[in-house]
Amino acid sequence: MNEKINTKDAPGVIGFPLSQAIKAGKMLFTSGQIHLTPEGKLLDGTIEEKTHQVMKNLKSVLKEAGFSFK
Repeated sequence: MNEKINTKDAPGVIGFPLSQAIKAGKMLFTSGQIHLTPEGKLLDGTIEEKTHQVMKNLKSVLKEAGFSFK
């Protein structure tokens, strides 16, 4: 059984009926991430700051699904 994963701690999907991730058994499939804040605003900054925001978003999605980077 597949479970849609969505968290308010990461930006929602804009303009499409998609989810942030799909949990299928012991696997998790995440969607593409860009440098949006959880409020949906593009982060203005260096490539390092933008990458950090993407990783924070992905960490939030993983946490919501019961996963981590480890």
